[in-house]
Amino acid sequence: MEVAIICNGEFPRREYPRHIISRAGFIICCDGALKPFLHASPKIFGALREPDLVIGDLDSLPASLREAYAARIVHVAEQDDNDMTKAFRWAMDNLKDISSVHFLGAGGKREDHTVGNLSLLMEYTRMYDLEERGVRIEMVSDYTTAFPICDSVEFWPGKGRQVSIFSPDNTLSITSEGLEYQTSSVVFDNWWKATLNKSIDDRVFLRFSHRSLALIILD
Repeated sequence: MEVAIICNGEFPRREYPRHIISRAGFIICCDGALKPFLHASPKIFGALREPDLVIGDLDSLPASLREAYAARIVHVAEQDDNDMTKAFRWAMDNLKDISSVHFLGAGGKREDHTVGNLSLLMEYTRMYDLEERGVRIEMVSDYTTAFPICDSVEFWPGKGRQVSIFSPDNTLSITSEGLEYQTSSVVFDNWWKATLNKSIDDRVFLRFSHRSLALIILD
């Protein structure tokens, strides 16, 4: 089953992220994301599609919507985690047969929220053994697709895609195949160090020096 988690950032306008929402088997709105989701759902689905769940601390959800959707709301008051994490944790703990989780609306509006949410994709691999469970996660916007990796990987972005690599591990070395610029000499001690590369083949292979955490962002 595919799960879509709609965050309260910039709601997607382009066809691809909206297509991801349309094919999701379960939809969770984070708090204030309920309002833009309800507004957009007739265009996405052809009719009003209510979310399966609304979750968060409810600080940005109007009282009228809190009342109307009370039966679908999970109120999590703690402030240690953001609503995106609360939604992801609920999905992983309560839904069965998840194949993928797509985060939409997780960027835009505020750069600090965007950077934080992107880094959380890597953190979620610490929280749950996603590789072992066979669950793929990604953050999709009108501009990019981001996904975490934790070891050597082969993926197929298609020739000519912009590819950026981030990692919090400055001891990690990544040898690349299929990219315009070799990454083996990159020291991941700042965010820009392996950004704005480009695929020169349909296939890209990244070989890790050791198991670690990294984030791939494709245009």
